[in-house]
Amino acid sequence: MAKGKLSDRQREIITFIREFSFEKGYPPTIREIGQRAGISSTSVVNYNLNKLEKDGYLTRDLKVSRGVRLVDGSGSKSQGDLVNIPLAGYIFASTPVMVGDTPQTAADEVISLTRDIVRDTGDLFALRVKGDSMIDAMVNDGDIVVMKRADRARNGEMVAVWLTDRNETTLKHFYLEGSNVRLQPANPTIQPIMVDSSKVQVQGKVVLVLRQMA
Repeated sequence: MAKGKLSDRQREIITFIREFSFEKGYPPTIREIGQRAGISSTSVVNYNLNKLEKDGYLTRDLKVSRGVRLVDGSGSKSQGDLVNIPLAGYIFASTPVMVGDTPQTAADEVISLTRDIVRDTGDLFALRVKGDSMIDAMVNDGDIVVMKRADRARNGEMVAVWLTDRNETTLKHFYLEGSNVRLQPANPTIQPIMVDSSKVQVQGKVVLVLRQMA
């Protein structure tokens, strides 16, 4: 199908989707596209995306928030090169937070990464970070950590843990020290947490950090 002629705004949208997808490994949301293109109305963004889809420049999956894909030849990876990872909710890089106190994302929200970014694609999930206890490990508030499910960790690995006696979760570096576990923040202003090893359950290990754009 012949592609329609692009307006300057539509050309800017395509350029932004391409650059954002290559930099972050997943496509932008409608709101992020609107912010970049100077469009305050999401309906106007949708109109332009629908026009671009009709003219063969991109495809859309309306069931997910980051469902925009440039077609092959527009600078993006093909669908077969993408791995969809569920965005399961939040993890607190701060003092531990009670399970159930954290707001969750929509059940069908996913992020799509290329296989050259995540080579091991089995049993992955993603969490959005709240807090600044891991800033020296280059994990900031608002970033997304991609996790591989695991129930064990080696010393020094960054993990999401569940503190069973407190029913709390947190993101920290893991160190087994005798019968205790030291949960070490990467922020000199925050003290480590010492917990009996029998009361710590590793939920997953960080394999990738997706940094929030300023």
